[in-house]
Amino acid sequence: MFDGGFMNQPFAFGGEEGKENFDEQIIYRSSLQNFLIDTGSEVILVDTGFETGAPVPPKKLGAPLYMGEKVQDYMSGLEALGYTPEHVTKILVTHKHPDHTGALKFFPNAKVYIGPEDADAMKLEGDNIVRATYSDGPLGCFPKTQRVADGIWFVEAKGHTRGNSIIIVQKDDIYYMLHGDVTYCDAALKANKLSIVFEDKDAARQTLDRVREFITAYPTVYLSTHCPEGYENLEMNRIMKL
Repeated sequence: MFDGGFMNQPFAFGGEEGKENFDEQIIYRSSLQNFLIDTGSEVILVDTGFETGAPVPPKKLGAPLYMGEKVQDYMSGLEALGYTPEHVTKILVTHKHPDHTGALKFFPNAKVYIGPEDADAMKLEGDNIVRATYSDGPLGCFPKTQRVADGIWFVEAKGHTRGNSIIIVQKDDIYYMLHGDVTYCDAALKANKLSIVFEDKDAARQTLDRVREFITAYPTVYLSTHCPEGYENLEMNRIMKL
């Protein structure tokens, strides 16, 4: 949806040690993208981006985060891939923020899976809303998961928001981790740094520790929402190395 943006190091790294301990002149690339999984029998979205026509965040000198120039609206991107809203059977929401949930209302046939705390915060109601129960046991070092299709798990990963989740997809011997905003850039993952955006810092730290433990134990492609490494890692099937 957006590309060619930037974030500064205090924003991406300063969650625990404080922004003042990092250099605002060090910047990392930024973008905005979400992901689609076509299983052959289901079309599953991971997040839905901003609502069509939402105001574009302005470019501002010295801004901690600028997502980039607008490429297309979420719904336009979906159509360009050859899908209609009616094709979508499930939407897996990593968390409640509008750049991840803005287009939820446009999918008439989709079950929406979301952490219960975030569902409550958004006041989501209806037969299509599935508040995650995480009743399917552990996956690697993650203790609470919910299986939503063959090889696809909705994983409790609190911290960024109180109902935050990640999605893990297994294909052959590779795992794909679609994580929303556990980190804002891959550099933060490698440096083991939290961003400044979280609702529960202790939970966010625990989640990042588990993410790094999982990536160390299993061959994992790390799919970020807010940096172009997210789509580049997918295009190259690039295994994350810490």
